[in-house]
Formats: sequence, C-alpha cells, structure tokens
Amino acid sequence: MQSRRAARGLISTASSNLGERDELFKIPWSGWRYPTPCSSAARDVSGRLWRTLVSKVGSEPVATGPKVEPEAARPADKKPQILSHDYRSGMKAPNLRKEMIGLYGYEILKTAKGFRIFAQDAIDKSEIIINSIREMPPSMDVIRAMDDISDTVCTVVDAAELCRNTHPDKEYVEESNHASMKVYEYLQYLNSHPVLYKAVVGVEESPDILTTEEARRAAKTLRMDFERGGIHLPSEKLKRANDLNLEITRLGREFGEHMMRDQGQLDIFPASVIPKSIQHMMKPIWAEKDGRVGWSRRSKIVAADDSNMGLRVITEPATLSSVLKYVADSEVRRRVYMVGHSVPKANLRVLDHLIGARHELAQLLGYNSYAEFATAPTMAESPDAVISFLEDLSIRIRGKADEETKMLAEFSKQVDTSRSCTSINPWDESYYAGLLKARTFDLNAGVVASYFPVNQCIEALRIMCHSLFGATFEQVPLAPGEAWHPAVQKMSLRHSSEGDLGHLYLDLYARPGKFPGCAHFTLKGCRRISESDYQLPVVALACNFAAPDGNTPPILNHWEVETLFHEFGHALHSLLSRTEFQHFSGTRTVLDFSETPSQLFEHYAWDYRLLSQFGRHYLTGEIIPEKMVASMNDAKRMLSATEVQRQVLYALIDMTLFGKQPLPAKDTTAVIADLKLKHTGVRHVEGTHWHTRFNHLVSYGAGYYSYLYARCFAASIWHRHCKENPLDLSTGDNLRQGFLMHGGAKDPSKMMRDLLGDDALISATAGVRPCTEQLLTDIGLVA
Repeated sequence: MQSRRAARGLISTASSNLGERDELFKIPWSGWRYPTPCSSAARDVSGRLWRTLVSKVGSEPVATGPKVEPEAARPADKKPQILSHDYRSGMKAPNLRKEMIGLYGYEILKTAKGFRIFAQDAIDKSEIIINSIREMPPSMDVIRAMDDISDTVCTVVDAAELCRNTHPDKEYVEESNHASMKVYEYLQYLNSHPVLYKAVVGVEESPDILTTEEARRAAKTLRMDFERGGIHLPSEKLKRANDLNLEITRLGREFGEHMMRDQGQLDIFPASVIPKSIQHMMKPIWAEKDGRVGWSRRSKIVAADDSNMGLRVITEPATLSSVLKYVADSEVRRRVYMVGHSVPKANLRVLDHLIGARHELAQLLGYNSYAEFATAPTMAESPDAVISFLEDLSIRIRGKADEETKMLAEFSKQVDTSRSCTSINPWDESYYAGLLKARTFDLNAGVVASYFPVNQCIEALRIMCHSLFGATFEQVPLAPGEAWHPAVQKMSLRHSSEGDLGHLYLDLYARPGKFPGCAHFTLKGCRRISESDYQLPVVALACNFAAPDGNTPPILNHWEVETLFHEFGHALHSLLSRTEFQHFSGTRTVLDFSETPSQLFEHYAWDYRLLSQFGRHYLTGEIIPEKMVASMNDAKRMLSATEVQRQVLYALIDMTLFGKQPLPAKDTTAVIADLKLKHTGVRHVEGTHWHTRFNHLVSYGAGYYSYLYARCFAASIWHRHCKENPLDLSTGDNLRQGFLMHGGAKDPSKMMRDLLGDDALISATAGVRPCTEQLLTDIGLVA
C-alpha cells in the first residue's frame, strides 16, 4: 500500500506498499479501487532519518549475491572501504541456504514472544554501533555504520509490519505490534541524536572522503532528514516533535485497525438476487419464522426455499466492489453502497486528530502545512507544483469526462426504462459501466477470468523475468516455521551468470484477519556487504484474491491480474536493486517516483504478446483469443477520462486535507463533497464518508498524487522503450540499467531525463512535474 512504501533518510525502516492497491484505477465513485497503501507508520516517520517506507515487510536472514557493478563503476584503484565488523558479531542472521526455523527464517521468532527479544536486540546492537561512530573520524565508515543501524532497525520493524498485517495467530499480531511500537519510540531517540548528526555533518563537510556518488547522496539525505526531524529545535520543542511523531504513528495504526474491525455488514434476502459467481464471498443465512437469522449446516441444507435463504454481506472492499459491479438489483446495490461507504465511523475522529497532529508537527518544523513538509524532499518539492499539476489535468479531462458521464446515464435509461433522472447514482455507476463495456465489446468478465488460473498467472511472472532479465523465477522449499500460513509460497529469482538475485514470498489469498488489500513488503533491502557481494533483497506480496474452493482451480479476474503485475513491479524494483546502502534499495526512493515500476508493469497485463504465452483456459487449455484481448483494451479506453478524473479527485482531497489549516469547510466530509462537486459535477451522497476507509490518507499523507506522477512516467517509458519489443532482453536491460537497479541511489529526475529525454519533465516554480501528453494520448485526448 507502496505502501506501502519511499523513505528518505539513511536509517529507514519498513518499506512497504501495503495494500499497494485494490484494483488500481478501476473504481467508480461508488467503488473501492484506489490503490491500498503502505504502512501508515512507515509513511509518517516520513522524510525522516530512521523511517518506514513504501514497502513494508519483515526481516529476512542475510544472504549474499555476487556483485553487479552499477553503470558508473568505482575506479579500479578505489576499493570500497568495508566497515570493521567488531561490533557486528551477533548481527548476522542464518544464511538462506541453510535450514531456517522460525518466522521469516529467524530462530528468535519461533514463538510470538520472540519479538520482544528481537526488538531489544536491535536496540542493543544499534547502541553498540553508535558508540563506534563516536570514535570514528569523518569517513565512508560513518555512512556505512549509519546504514548498519538502518538495516538492524529495519529487520525488526519490517518483520513486525508484515506479521501484524498478515499473521493468522493473534498472539503473533499483538507481539509484533508491541515490538514495532517499541522500536518506533527508539527511532525518535535516533532522530534527535546529536552524536549521529554531528558525525553526518562532519562527513558531508569533507566530500573528498566520500568515494561514490551514492555515498555523497546518502550523507546529504541523512543530514537533511535529521534537520527535518527537528534536531535544530530547542529541547522542549524537539520533545514535542518526537511525541507528535509517535502520536501520528499511533493514529495511523488506529485508523487501520478500525478498517479491519468495522467493515460493515447487512443481510440480503433472497439469496437469488446475488449472482452465483460472487456468492462464495458471502455467508449463507436462513430466516427463521420468528424473524431471527442464523447460519450453520442448516442454511446450506435448506437451500430449496429461496425466499428464506439469504446472504450476509460483509462490505470489505473486494465484496463491496463485486456487488456494485455485478448485482442487477439497484436497491440491493444502494443498500450495500450505503453500508460500505459509512464505516468505520470512528475514523472520522481519528482523521481529525491525524490532520491536527501533522499540521502541528509541520509548523513546529517551520513549514506552513503538512503538505509543504511532505512534498519538500520529493520531485515536486512543493504543494503548489502538485496542485498546479492536478488542476491542469482536471481541466484537460473535464470535457471528455462529462461526455462519458452523460453517455453512461443515457445507457442506464435504455437498460432500465423506469429511470427518469438525467444523472446516474453512484451505486449504479459501476454496474452500468461494466454492462456498457460488455455489450459494446461482447465481453463477459467470467469468461475472461477463465483464462487466468492463478498458476498460469505465476507463470507470467516467470516469463517476464526470463524474457526481460534473463533470470529464472522458481518456487523453492520453505523451512519449518518460516511461513506464517500454509498457502504461502517462496520464490527465488536467479540469474544464469549473476547467481541469486533475491527471494519473494507470495501470500495471495484472502482470509479473516488479513489486511483487506494488496501489498508489497520489503523484508530485506539490498546493500553492499563486501567488495564483491551484496545482501540479497527479500520481499513479500500479500494479496486478497478469492481462496480456492476445492472444486476448481483458483482463477483471477483480469483486474486482479493487473493488480498482481502492479505489485510484482514493486517486487522487481526491490529484487533487481543493487545499491551500496539498504536505505536506497528498491522502493526506497522519493515518494512521487516509487510507483513508476508498478505502474509500468501494469501495461504488461494488457499486451497480447505476453497474455498469449500464459493465458490458458482453466478447463480446455485454450489460449486466450487475440480478438478478446483487443476488446479488453477497447473497453479499457472507454470511460478512461472519468477514471483519471477520479484519481485527480483523490489526490486533490489528500492535498487539501493536509494543506493549509483550518480546512476550507466545516469537516472532512464537507471538504470532500465540495471538491467532488467542483471537479466532477457529481454530488456527495449524504450520510456517507467513504474516506474513512481510504488508508492512503494515513500512509501517503499529501502524497497520493504520486500515482498520477508515476502513471505519466510509466506511460512514457512504455511507449519509448517497451511497446515495440516488450519481452526482449534489450528492453529489460534498458529498464534495469535505467532505473530499476538504482532504487533511490540516483536522482529520479536525472534518471527520467536520461531515459526519456528532457521533455519528460516540466519545471515548476519549485521542483518538476511529469509531461502528461502520453497519458492523455492513451485515453484519447491527444491525437
């Protein structure tokens, strides 16, 4: 969600795109398809030195891989200075190639209470490193030692973040929660540590001792993040800043917990109004004569009496969007919409407190607003550049979006002649949009899905790895106790000449208690550990696809295939990373660039040259027809301006809520209603507050625009480098050398200009914004 997770600051913790998304860029106003985010805690220590990032995950045993020299290889006469290992004797985890016992391969996590020792050990080891830094003269060793602290702390926070969002055992969830909060409290201490700050300043003031550009970038980033953390403040104000950061972390967790605990529910009778294809997402219920409702074996046995058989609908995002898209009965859709968009009410209070805490923190640090604080280290550099980008985009797409809305309303009246209004209700939009596309292009979502069994979709990941990067992507055995659920798979990415590149855990299916979205978690970032070796990246993808029912192989809707490819783009960014410092590994880059790889790999989900290699009917083995894929692409372009308009609105809401205070309306719901009417012409539905489930407000505060920035970059990269030969080693080399291997170690503006040309970026008053022409061309606004 990424998070879901991009951290700046050398000591970064927790890199995740938690729930990176739920069917990204697919929902109408009524649905739930904005990307799910990374760790809320991760984003809020944001911009800070010891910080959580766009891709949250736990920690993994250290494994080493052969050196892959970056483009600008270090001079032959300057060998890297390897930090002495005297204080690291107890830091190394077991090698991946050996038997691993304990969660994620850590023996200490054989039991839930091991998280207590895990957290304390990380703090103790960090203190040893700090004492070593006290004695160091300005040198590369200082930066490497900082990265050692970062790696040590990330080990615990990342493991805890993955655990608390995915583990089915309540004790593990509770202990991981306690462990991560303990470490977050320690992070506040690190953020204001005068010895560390003095050491970094000393290094930056002696640039000749920094032998690589990445080290110079690390020193500058580290110094800036100390200062953004408030180290320059008087002690009383610094204490208040640290308290606010902890409060912001706590509020973010509370927001997420309310989302999981209060998902909303209602009972629908009769069950026949719900299509059979989605009934597996609901609980069968039975209405007794006395009006009571129950379920058990009886509700499955007495299925013949349709009037008494019903379904209990839990309005979590996947079920909510399925009902709004596939149920023909408008009144059922309205009821489900109202419930699903009115929970959890408690988050209205949490969001108010979060806005207040962030604003106070920003002003304490010398910024006018939290949006100004959050954008300062990004490509945009200021909220003005972001607002300008979003409002320009809103103006350019408004005409076409209005035409699409009018067309959809007219179509709905053709289908339902009893309808008389000239607009369309928000609970009707998704249903009629799907129906219009299906009838126009002769598409059936169920038929399309039959070509995407899960095993074949994993095969698609193998094909992309081999065709683009010359690497294999194969399942490897899990050690006893390593996985947190029986459905978890472990994959290895391996290059024929470079050897192991990294490992990936796949946790694909929904289950009770699991975070209701899709996410990329970074368990272990890449970093140079010797002259010839790197610490191998380890990541996890957690999705919420429908679990196998035992009768047929699990299959994915096409939007779920796109979601899987999106998350895999994040994973590749991490796995192919080869950076000196784990802080810059993979998704640990500036927020408004971190989504670019994931957006790029979505394009592969629509290209027949790849789909024809893995899209096989789960019963017959038939290859997906080329005509069907062409129709899918035509359907994607239909209503595309409305879909972009929706993303612009989400980003404007995010920027406004965390912008100048007080808010321009009486409360957050009123702010959203005003923005929606202004930028879309659609009125807010009274009694609803969908934004209390919009976790990006927590994890991406004033950063949701990043998806549109990245979408513009990805559209340009696809057309410049991938469209002609999407599955070619030369294409993969351009992607890997151009940006995937560098993570956050290089300036993303420079990488984009090198990859796409100077016209890929537009200079703003401060910072840069992406050129939108290719994106607008893709949706039919530019010829």
